Amino acid sequence: MSAAVSEPGPAPRAGAVVAVLAFGGIVVSLMQTLVIPLVPELPKLVHASPSGTAWAITATLLAAAVAVPVIGRLGDMYGKRRMLIVSLVLLVSGSVVAALSNSLEPLIVGRILQGLASGVIPLGISIMRDELPAERLGSATAQMSASLGVGGALGLPAAALLADQFNWHVLFWVSAGLGVLVLGLVLSFVPESSVRTGGRFDLVGAAGLSVGLICLLLAISKGGTWGWGSGRTLGLFGVAVVVLVVWGWFESRTKQPLVDLRTTARPQVLFTNLASIVLGFAMFAMSLALPTLLQLPKITGYGLGRSMLVAGLVMAPSGLVMMATAPLSAAISKAKGPKVTLMIGALVIAVGYVVGLVLMSAVWELVLVSALIGAGIGFAYGAMPALIMGAVPISETAAANSLNSLMRSIGTSISSAVAGVVLAQLTVNLGPISVPSQNAFRVILGIGAGAAVVAFLVAAAIPARRTEVALEPQLAAASKVG
Repeated sequence: MSAAVSEPGPAPRAGAVVAVLAFGGIVVSLMQTLVIPLVPELPKLVHASPSGTAWAITATLLAAAVAVPVIGRLGDMYGKRRMLIVSLVLLVSGSVVAALSNSLEPLIVGRILQGLASGVIPLGISIMRDELPAERLGSATAQMSASLGVGGALGLPAAALLADQFNWHVLFWVSAGLGVLVLGLVLSFVPESSVRTGGRFDLVGAAGLSVGLICLLLAISKGGTWGWGSGRTLGLFGVAVVVLVVWGWFESRTKQPLVDLRTTARPQVLFTNLASIVLGFAMFAMSLALPTLLQLPKITGYGLGRSMLVAGLVMAPSGLVMMATAPLSAAISKAKGPKVTLMIGALVIAVGYVVGLVLMSAVWELVLVSALIGAGIGFAYGAMPALIMGAVPISETAAANSLNSLMRSIGTSISSAVAGVVLAQLTVNLGPISVPSQNAFRVILGIGAGAAVVAFLVAAAIPARRTEVALEPQLAAASKVG
């Protein structure tokens, strides 16, 4: 009798955990596109220069680069749910600070706090590994990983609509409300894992990695503005190389490193992280090229003359497709292994970009292109957590997933820089101003296709291994849902 009563328990609890964590991932990823509709008007709104307001985006990127690996390691040491709650509190705090701001400085502070919450997605994936039954893990982590793209895709039209209809502060009040909602759901439904590493936190390693990443990403994101050959840009690149080399030497010799480089060097982890960089690059190329093409005036002969809201709505289906393909991604990974799923995703992304080279003259054509690329991203992003977790100890799950998430962010940063250079260099004159030429968009789409092919080749180099089989013994011991 007792067994019959208790058996239905795990499914609803597992479902609640998955739903709450995936929703949290979507909310956090919304922060990446939250201010994009405000960019043209932001200098007037906060009484600052365009170069100054650009920091509202850059600051979030830099904060995320620092927070993701640090929060992941702290989660492994002191509790993933605890660090998830800390991240959500930072998100709410940053949203409130930004909502109350009327000048640039507090807005940047708010955006930094929002960026510090970026560890929610890797923490969520790691909690799933600890808490879910083995048979639920594949589809759940695929959905959680896809939430990164879903939030970004859905955030643009939602933010554009709110910015168009209400005062710009409403954007941040809504994000604060969503953060409070997720926090309440986490407190109610997500359990704390007993899987912890303990030990001492590697403060020196965290500081070294933070300095190296900030210098690297700052040089990448600001190189187009400062000049790629300027002393400031080259100096930051140089400092980044030196600091990261010294950091690697230190981490390989410390007993309890922030990042276990021996684990990171395992072929399955190494090649998955390399593929993550390239796929992050490929994903963001679409996010930059298609909205710009949609908003260029029709007088150019190739621009579609649409509003920011319409551009966002064109991109929204890609996010829905990402979430829809997550279960299929998990099914393929279970049947053929996540390596195959990752390769399929890369090929679908490449096909999407090739279709974009041919079809770019109507709104429906760009909807099709974004949906195809979104499907490929859904496959690929769903496979990567399975590859990572199949190659690392369960006690290092959060740190390993956080590093993988960081690799994606580096890829998107490089993509933004490359696309910015292409759009700035390949232009045509439109009266007194210059706008990107049609060839600029073709070049970006071609680069995106090439990046996806590179990701396919990198994925093909991953050692063949049935990740699910490797995970099952650890998951059976760690699973406590119900």
